[in-house]
Amino acid sequence: MAGIYDEPEFYAAACAYRDVPSEANSLLRWWRQHRGQPDPAEQRPHSVLELAAGPAEHARELAARGIDATALDINPAMCGWAQARAAESGFRLTVVEADMRDFSIPAAGQTGPGAPRPAQFELAITMLNSVCHLLTLDDLVAHLTAVASHLAQGGLYIVELAHPADCLSGDSRTSSDWVTDLDGGSVTVRWGGARDRIDPVTQVTREHVAVTFRKQDGSVRTVTDVVPNRFWTATEVDAAIRLAGGFTVAARYGDFDGDVPLNDPAAWRMIFVLRRCHAG
Repeated sequence: MAGIYDEPEFYAAACAYRDVPSEANSLLRWWRQHRGQPDPAEQRPHSVLELAAGPAEHARELAARGIDATALDINPAMCGWAQARAAESGFRLTVVEADMRDFSIPAAGQTGPGAPRPAQFELAITMLNSVCHLLTLDDLVAHLTAVASHLAQGGLYIVELAHPADCLSGDSRTSSDWVTDLDGGSVTVRWGGARDRIDPVTQVTREHVAVTFRKQDGSVRTVTDVVPNRFWTATEVDAAIRLAGGFTVAARYGDFDGDVPLNDPAAWRMIFVLRRCHAG
């Protein structure tokens, strides 16, 4: 049975409330602030890799700004949809179908025998709490190891996760229900909520999802799914970073606007800015 990740149009509509251009501005600002040995003349990276990209909204936005963008996702429907949207917009997007826990993107122009050398990106990103699909510590460590092997020295990996308050307090920072008006109609979303309990041992929830797309032509369709989702604490992410090696934590933020600290009452996301360094 098809789920929400097999329906790229519905998934993209469900996430259309995000201000992708503004978030891309923040990603580029953090890249200028936190990368290793910054050159003031460099205002943006030459290359970016979006992981667990889905419709690849952020990779496509950065590609539209002239950055060499690559989007990686495990779902073939998402990969095809992202590629088609980029082609319609007239800019180049490289799409890779692969598992975010174990992937290898070869550098361009390699010849000769031996294992291919991984492509080196100046910026990698994972948005919309997609790290929640990594359900174990081993998964997260493997993912970080794979990302590190594809980042140039001093490059950044920016990871957006859910804020810990969503699970560790009675004051959730995000809503599980929302409605977004679109050019082609409107979308009503219910993504998890109070009825979906977290497993106290695995820290995994099975989130019930319902997305209803009401199009201007009068058609109405609902896609439902049950999505496993791992809740990660800040200390667990820190531990995974140390186990994987190759990264230092350059900064933590609680929002894309105004560099809100993670512990600020207004923080609603948990954003790690990791800098690539020598392992060990």
